[in-house]
Amino acid sequence: MKLLVLSDSHGNVDNMVRAVERTCPDMICHLGDVMPDGAKLHNRFPAIPFEQVPGNCDWGAFGPAEKLLCVEDRRILLCHGHTFHVKESLLTAMYAAQERRADILLFGHTHKVFSETRNGVAMLNPGSIGDRSYPTYGIVELTGGSILLSTVPLNGYPVG
Repeated sequence: MKLLVLSDSHGNVDNMVRAVERTCPDMICHLGDVMPDGAKLHNRFPAIPFEQVPGNCDWGAFGPAEKLLCVEDRRILLCHGHTFHVKESLLTAMYAAQERRADILLFGHTHKVFSETRNGVAMLNPGSIGDRSYPTYGIVELTGGSILLSTVPLNGYPVG
């Protein structure tokens, strides 16, 4: 199972389309900023399961700030990250994931790529797919009981 993880699109739907075309994912997760971009992407690829949460720029958005998914027997916590103050520290977000017994935490908000496993939680920030100079996205691969995380520059090769 391959999940494409996108965040902070900020109006750049074309970059998201390119990421989908490059990765051929089994599922797409959009972590907010800007939710209408996610809706446009889902309309373009309606056969691919799609989940999203609002970000700090999604004023008036409906839906919870966090979502817990179960994919291939893995619990995945989706959030933008602003409600957990990820720009200051990852502790609150990591504790929230642990409280929910999540195996994977997906967050954005900082526009900086990050992938690491801490205290049994695989954490991934895909960076910003909407960045005009260095757009990035994330991939989560669930294979044979393993969790593989990577961040990928839209115009390059995986970095982690």
